[in-house]
Amino acid sequence: MYLITSTREIKALPRGHRRVGLVPTMGYLHDGHASLIRRARAENDLVVVSVFVNPMQFGPSEDLARYPRDLERDTRIAEAAGAEVLFVPDATEMYPAGFASRLEVAGPALPLEGARRPGHFAGVATVVAKLFHLVRPNRAYFGEKDWQQLQVVRRLVEDLNFDLEVVGCPTQREASGLALSSRNTYLTEEQRQEASVLYRSLRAAQAAYRSGERQPQAIVAAGKALLAAAPLELEYLQLVGPDLEDLEQTGELGDPRQARLLLAARMFGVRLIDNAPLVQEEAT
Repeated sequence: MYLITSTREIKALPRGHRRVGLVPTMGYLHDGHASLIRRARAENDLVVVSVFVNPMQFGPSEDLARYPRDLERDTRIAEAAGAEVLFVPDATEMYPAGFASRLEVAGPALPLEGARRPGHFAGVATVVAKLFHLVRPNRAYFGEKDWQQLQVVRRLVEDLNFDLEVVGCPTQREASGLALSSRNTYLTEEQRQEASVLYRSLRAAQAAYRSGERQPQAIVAAGKALLAAAPLELEYLQLVGPDLEDLEQTGELGDPRQARLLLAARMFGVRLIDNAPLVQEEAT
């Protein structure tokens, strides 16, 4: 596997007629990232994984300085999953002196995470656009765990006419149900077990729908009821439509197959997010 650290080198990467898959990450790779890389490996001729902890998407009070980093681990996991190129620029390479541009996305970037983390999605959009221009992938792979981010990237690609396919890949979970995240490393094993209540609350809301409930407020209430006694600070649990509109506010469920439950909470000093479709496809 090739390790590239400069934008000049990654831009000059020989492509030929090969189809290129890009997996953008902030590093500290885990099985969720590995699943994206394996999917990219199966669908492309060349797989590039980027590892860049993007300072532009962190707020002043967020965990940029202590965000987990381990390049040796990242290299091992990426290579085992099928990556051929690991692009690891530093901040001065991506944002050299005098850098003064920022991409703003409205629409799906405005509610939820956008409202609580001002500037976050501008940082995401800017770095993703730079990666797309540098790597020129045919496909780019993102996990559905960051559902709102996935919708923001899709809007960016459509609005700016990027010639690539954005591929969303299913959330990978620990045995307890807790969504895999690099930030899970901040939690002890016992705390991670307790944090599985987040996924269970999403399942409780899904169960309310399956039992016949059709009022968005009651569906959300079923999920929140499971969280009431948990050691957490709930930021939001919302049922949203395809444009991330709050269905509790509209009072209409619409097409339930396009409805999604999105959740954010702080547990044990760690901010965790999760989501799930309202209509859970049963395994066959």
